[in-house]
Amino acid sequence: MKPLLATTVLALLAATPLCGQGIQGDATFARHTFRSGEAMEGVRIHYTTLGRPRRDAAGVVRNAVMILHGTGGTGRGFLSATYGGVLFGPGQLLDTASYYVILPDNIGHGGSSKPSDGMKMRFPHYNYDDMVALQHRLLTEHLGINHLRLIMGTSMGCMHAWVWGYTYPAFADGLAPMACVPAPIVGRNRMMRRMIMDYVRNDPEWKGGDYTAPPPGLRASLGMLFMMTSAPLVQHRQAPTREAADSAIIRYVEARVPTTDANDLLYYFDASRDYDPSPHLERVTTPVLAVNSADDLVNPPELGLMERLIPRVPNARFVLIPISDATRGHGTHSLPAVWGAQLREFLSRLPER
Repeated sequence: MKPLLATTVLALLAATPLCGQGIQGDATFARHTFRSGEAMEGVRIHYTTLGRPRRDAAGVVRNAVMILHGTGGTGRGFLSATYGGVLFGPGQLLDTASYYVILPDNIGHGGSSKPSDGMKMRFPHYNYDDMVALQHRLLTEHLGINHLRLIMGTSMGCMHAWVWGYTYPAFADGLAPMACVPAPIVGRNRMMRRMIMDYVRNDPEWKGGDYTAPPPGLRASLGMLFMMTSAPLVQHRQAPTREAADSAIIRYVEARVPTTDANDLLYYFDASRDYDPSPHLERVTTPVLAVNSADDLVNPPELGLMERLIPRVPNARFVLIPISDATRGHGTHSLPAVWGAQLREFLSRLPER
């Protein structure tokens, strides 16, 4: 996997992937037309699967679960000890002896088609609707999956889950979006994203995307990303002295500059530009378990957005996880040890459709 962001937005998993898990493949679509009107030939979507699909007498797949990563992440990030190691093993909640788990790399990410493959800023300017449409094509046209038991998503993947809810309302039995809000990205969230993009775009060494070495502005972007996805209590505990704090942020940035493509980064954050499920919430008829954490600086609970929006969703429950030694700010979405009990209860109540 291509390491990039610390917790996905945003959010990548900090643990090392468990080697040897899953079957990897590529779906290549002869042509795809994006919402911008741009078209691309040979669009590749990389993916990992675990387990096998099981169909009922009518041929409907009943055990498939798709898990969607955050900004800058990859599907294989979910094979970490702290995520897949808690969910996918024998007797665990999404035991792959029973479930067919699908972990896509979204367009622009990981092993899928992306600007850094060579097109740079000439790559189609995808948005979240495009990403969801390509997930749907992966399932239906390549993997032959006509139904999902559950769609889970973290950060950007959380937002994708909401888009699935009103774009393909009958495709899944349940949705579990974690660490997002079904509303437009505005306020501080948008400001941070704008700064991440502008630090690169305003750097003369970026050269309109045709740079030959990482532009220095990328370091500032990664520093902003670190602040966006971290949590004060965690960082205070991990860096209790001035020297430790300086060392931690320098190590973080320097480790990621060589593995972060600036153009890919711009596309990651620009993709959220028109995300807004709020006009469509009444159409999300699939049962929803929405989980946020109280120390999430990307989705701060003091805005009260979820409390106002969730009542509009016909069958939804919202869980706000209080701050504790176990939470990790925005990255709490990747810690099933924290929210697994709520997911277990949700799955136990989930009807088949």
